[in-house]
Formats: sequence, C-alpha cells, structure tokens
Amino acid sequence: MVKIQQIKLPVSCTKEDLENKIKKLLKISSDDLISWNIRRQSLDARRKPDLFFVYTVEVAVKREKQVLKKVNNKNIMSTTPVNFSYLKADKNITLKKRPVIVGSGPAGLFCAYYLVKAGLKPLIIERGEDVENRLKTVEKFWETGTLNTESNVQFGEGGAGTFSDGKLNTLVKDTKGRNQEVLKIFVEFGAPEEILYQQKPHLGTDLLIGIVKNMRNYIKSAGGEFSFSSKMTDIQIENGIIKSITINDVENVETDCLVLAIGHSARDTFMLLKNKNLPMEAKAFAVGLRIEHLQTLINLYQYGQENSSYLSAASYKLTHKCQNKRGVYSFCMCPGGFVVNASSEEKRLAVNGMSYHDRDSDNANSALIVTVVPEDFPGTDVLRGMEFQRNLEEKAYKLGKGNIPIQLYGDFVQNKTSVSLGKVNPCMKGNYSFANLRELLPEELNTSLIEGIEAFEKIIPGFSGEDSVLSGIESRTSSPVRIVRNELFESEICGIYPCGEGAGYAGGITSAAMDGLKVGEAIMKKIINFS
Repeated sequence: MVKIQQIKLPVSCTKEDLENKIKKLLKISSDDLISWNIRRQSLDARRKPDLFFVYTVEVAVKREKQVLKKVNNKNIMSTTPVNFSYLKADKNITLKKRPVIVGSGPAGLFCAYYLVKAGLKPLIIERGEDVENRLKTVEKFWETGTLNTESNVQFGEGGAGTFSDGKLNTLVKDTKGRNQEVLKIFVEFGAPEEILYQQKPHLGTDLLIGIVKNMRNYIKSAGGEFSFSSKMTDIQIENGIIKSITINDVENVETDCLVLAIGHSARDTFMLLKNKNLPMEAKAFAVGLRIEHLQTLINLYQYGQENSSYLSAASYKLTHKCQNKRGVYSFCMCPGGFVVNASSEEKRLAVNGMSYHDRDSDNANSALIVTVVPEDFPGTDVLRGMEFQRNLEEKAYKLGKGNIPIQLYGDFVQNKTSVSLGKVNPCMKGNYSFANLRELLPEELNTSLIEGIEAFEKIIPGFSGEDSVLSGIESRTSSPVRIVRNELFESEICGIYPCGEGAGYAGGITSAAMDGLKVGEAIMKKIINFS
C-alpha cells in the first residue's frame, strides 16, 4: 500500500479530481491504479476566503516497488495499515455465568459488540428506555417540562452522547487501531463513510438514534440480550469477588463479570458503589455556561464568508489562561446546534449542546468552562464533587424557575438580569427564562469567564458581543469521580470492570467506545487465560 500525504485541492474538488491528482503524483495510468481511499481530510483556511482540503490517501497500485522507485517525493511512501483484531473464545469454553454490562451508552454498547464478536452472550441492562421510546420521552420533557428521572437526556439507550453534537474526534493516543475500528463500526451500522477520514467527524442526534438501534439489533442477533427500564439497585460481593446484582430491587442476576459503563450522571449508582466500598477517587472536572452566537459570525471567522456551499457550519476551539491561573476553554462546541435542557434530577437543571447531522440551526453554541479540582470543594467525601454539581444545578433550577436561565453577555458583565433579546435568538430545546447568571457560579469563576470571553474577542471579532446569549448550568462535562481499576482494567473487587466516561476513563463518544473495546478485550484475555 502506498500512502500520499499533503495533497492540496480546492474545497470544490470532486473525487475524480482527487483521483487524477493521485495518478499524476504517482506517475501512473488508470490501468495501474487498483484502488484508493481517503485516510484523512483537513481544511486549510489560511488564505480565506480561498479554502482548500488537504488529503492523506492510501493507494493500492500494480508493481508498487517500481512505482515508488520512480517517484521522488517525501510525501509518498510505503505503508502497512493497522487493522484492529478481536480475540475469540474457543468453542469448548462455556461460561456458567454470562457477563453483565450496566449501561448502554458508547462504552457499554461497544463492550457488548466486542464480546459478541468474540463469541460471548452478554446481558446489557439499561435504566432508561430503548432509543425510540427515549426520544419520545425527551421530546415530551422539552415541550412540557415533565421529567422522567430514569429516561432522559442523560439516561437511556445510546447514553448522553445521543443528545449531543455527536462528535467523533478524540485526543486519545491509539496504536492498536481502536479509533478507526470505532468509526468503521459506526459506518457498518449506518453512519456516512466520510467520518472515516474527516478531521472533525460528527453524526448528530438524528443519525445516532438509528445507528444505536442497529447496533442493538446486531448484538441481539449474535446472542446478546438487552433489558431496558432495568436499574442496578444493589451489588452482592463475597470475599472481594462479585457474585450478583439486583435489578429494580427485585430481580437477582448472578455474574462473575460486571462491566460498569454507567455514565457520568449515575449519581445514585455512585452512592451505591461508595456504600459497597468499591475503590473510587474524586477527580477534577469543569463547570461553566453555554454561549450562543449567530452561526454566520463563526463561519466568517473560519471561512472568510458567512456561508459556504461546500462546507458545513464552522466550529471553533478556544482556550485562555487567566490571571488567577485558572483555564477557560470551549467545550462540546455545536455548530448550527441547540442548547438543550439536559436535566436528570427533580428540581435540578443542567444544560448541554446538541446538533442534528445537517447542523442547520441559526446559532453556534459552545460550553465555556473552567476547571475545578477537589480543592474547590474541600472535604473527605469521595462524592463531594458530585454534590458541588448538584448545588449548582439547584441554583440554576431556581434562577430559571424550572426553565433554562439565560442572560445576555452584556448584562452578565454588568451583573443585571436581562429583559429582552438582541440579534441572537436562542436556539433551545426546552423553555427558557431571563435570569442573572452571575448569581449561579462562584464569583472567581464568573470573573474567569469574563476574562476568557474578552480574550476570545481578540481571536473571533464579535465573540464578546453584548447580545450573545449565555445559559446555564453546564455541569456534566465529565465524571466527578474515577472508579479505580488496575492495568488489567479490573477493580479491586474481582470481576468488576469500570468502563467509559462515568468511570473516569473517557471524555466523549469515541474515547468511551474505545474504552469499551479495551474492556471487552481485557475480559476475553482473562477468560482465555483461565479456561
């Protein structure tokens, strides 16, 4: 296989244009070209509004050695693609107790996918509804404010990521091919092939719903079982070994392999694990507010034009180190998206960002967050960070009188409640009310946000516009705890495997899915070694 890097073409180019460029660079004819695929596509906007895509491609050619000999180009080289492989259970291996996976978000689903590919038949329990009914429940909540505390934006098949922008990029270092494998699996179950090579791939809620359903059906066809509206309410441990779990306080399920893919908002489950003395530790996370701008403003900054017929809505990523040493940064940026009421507990309110695949709303929104560390919520309770989140969410609920509290940025700076909107009309899922968000966060975090927004104005002119819309509280950026596991991905309690974002080992859809594959592999290694 031949790899070609740094192929630069206008964003209006076609696949035919790219193929012709490949043949020209390799000095070959169409007869010598066997196949080719895009490995990576990124945007070069340094000369905006003249925009270019930069490609890395992998090419199969006839007489590869001869082709490489006649090409003198440092960006052309031989390559061997990394392919992910699955461990398989011997047909003679029979398990007395099947693995149980708690949670059907990305970590749980991809762990289940690995296990059925390896020949096992896991049981996946999910406190929320299947994705089709969950969608109806969430939309009813946004319309009426009637919250189902067991099935909502945080809980249910697909996890919290289902009602998000559906970003698939990750900073996780990957030498085993897991990242690409996750993307291939998404494509297998309905995602567009472009996610395999885009610099910032995303799916959107509308596509994720269908993909999650297709994954479930495949896992079931391979012997896995799903049980929805099924919450783990107790764990039975004997002599440091998992023995069984209780579902909905009534049903006992024996297992010697329990995957905890519980998500970052399973607060009652965190309390259960604490009471069972499962080793956990408090960890840093971040809190802040959402900010909305007109999408045309962000497009103008990134593309040099308010709209592009060849590119989707533009995104941004911003960071600033404040004078007080705290960092302010954008998080979960949603081009052409919506701010959503993402609450999961009564009389507590949290927000998140969401986009559909087409990213075609009028506004761009992003969380602007500040890192908080255990020293910001002193004490010895391992769940003190969780209580810090809860306190902020209770304030947000009261400020908005049950609705999403919003405020114009100019009024936030002046510490006064907004009374009307400007150019930016909120794109929101759920009702909203004017409030003074300065009353929500500790003042040190407020001043950090203002300093950060003013710094971002120097990068994106108009970012600190007085009519930019703030909303809160963004409190579920990551898990407030880490469920301790060893190098074999296992807890101190034998047979328990903490997994994904809720366990503190991931930070988004792709990294959680990759962690699910890692845990699935760890389970198989243990089974094979002890069989």
